[in-house]
Amino acid sequence: MRHPPRSVLAAVAGAVALVGSVTVPVVTASGAAPACSVEYSVTSQWGSGFQGAVKITNNTAAVSSWSLAFDFAGGQKLTQGWNATWSQSGTTVTAASESYNGSLATGASVSAGFIASWSGSNAVPTSFKLNGTSCNTAVEPSPTPEPTDPAEDGTPVLRASGNKLVDAGGATRRLLGVNRSGGEFMCVQGRGIFDGPVDDASVKAIADWKANTVRIPLNEECWLGLSTIDPAYAGANYINAVKDLVAKVKAHGMTPVVELHWTYGQYTGNSAGCSDVHASCQKPMPDMQYTPSFWASVANTFKNDRTVVFDLFNEPYPDRATSTTTQAWQCWRDGGSCPGIGYEVAGMQDLVDSVRGTGATNLILAGGIAYSNDLSQWLTYRPADPAGNLAAAWHVYNFNTCADESCWNSTLAPVAAQVPLVAGEIGENTCAHGFIDQAMKWFDDRGLSYLGWTWNTWDCSSGPSLISSYDGTPTAFGTGLRDHLRALNG
Repeated sequence: MRHPPRSVLAAVAGAVALVGSVTVPVVTASGAAPACSVEYSVTSQWGSGFQGAVKITNNTAAVSSWSLAFDFAGGQKLTQGWNATWSQSGTTVTAASESYNGSLATGASVSAGFIASWSGSNAVPTSFKLNGTSCNTAVEPSPTPEPTDPAEDGTPVLRASGNKLVDAGGATRRLLGVNRSGGEFMCVQGRGIFDGPVDDASVKAIADWKANTVRIPLNEECWLGLSTIDPAYAGANYINAVKDLVAKVKAHGMTPVVELHWTYGQYTGNSAGCSDVHASCQKPMPDMQYTPSFWASVANTFKNDRTVVFDLFNEPYPDRATSTTTQAWQCWRDGGSCPGIGYEVAGMQDLVDSVRGTGATNLILAGGIAYSNDLSQWLTYRPADPAGNLAAAWHVYNFNTCADESCWNSTLAPVAAQVPLVAGEIGENTCAHGFIDQAMKWFDDRGLSYLGWTWNTWDCSSGPSLISSYDGTPTAFGTGLRDHLRALNG
């Protein structure tokens, strides 16, 4: 869903906050500062790969560009990176500055991250050179994953079984609840992490509506801690806030759905939401530069907790950029160079591969084209999932093209007959609930899932807002969803 208009603040300059990075002091034997220092950290690690970070501090004269070189000591192979141009020749890895972060004043720092594969051992590099000069280094220990026992909080582990979602005991389940917007836009606008409170009382208010699911939209630049985001709202700070909200949702027995909403990549074509290259609006498709890294990091964060559901991309609309529907669906699945889109696209298959490459087997949702309102060729182009745990996602509002039972019967019913179908967003812009009442009945009759947009206190005339207060006081629109959930689950 597009949001009510908001002013986007100027980008915040400064060092990058990397995922899970913790500052480690660097001290020389003599006490004198080295010409440069590097902090190397393994921020997450899984069976065949890991995510790493380097923080470079320049202690000599200012430079206008930089290049960091080091050698992998355990046969690791670089696969991708961000905030630098990464390359590998033999064992030597090089990270060269980008145009936006090449200037490094005396005492200034810059960070960059990467993903690499490993086998046997993941030995840390022992020496680093910045522009050819040796640096002192500090190394952070690799993190030890802490498995989560879903039985502790009563939240079910869901999986796709045929065209149903089932729990560990094989009982059929439905995702019925709300979206909690904010995590996609507040951080990139420099205003915080979430829009409104996310304390236990505000989450309990959702549960009091008898919701069993909360969908949490995210921003990839904030999660990855890119340099355009205020460090207070980026990297580890952002990730920890998301993890905390997920924990609160689970504490009330509800299923958390983490979803990628806003992404990088400049698009100024038909139906562009913004001209900004940064993740400040909905783009037609995810980008190859950062989105696979985002999902690898998210999957590593939650792969030991299979109660968490992954929704790959909010509302794809490659159909607005391409000239044919076939091109749109090919772009949706395969990515690459898509007609009408100026950046390299990450297709749904790329994102499934990123998640499964971490060993995560969590349930994945994949929305179709036309802002997730068109599933007409979803079955034809569905990405391959080695875990067999994939469901279709769909969005509907009263103003969408596919917004009547005739369309639902012809395009949704065939999908729902083969795979689980989740309406990740339902809503209307009338401040009433006549339309969603019809949609919910159609989904109820078929045992399908749906989530209302959105649990935020916006004026419902500027966007579908379910509440007027975070204590759960509903708008006229929200009253329809609340009363229906209570009737179903009360």
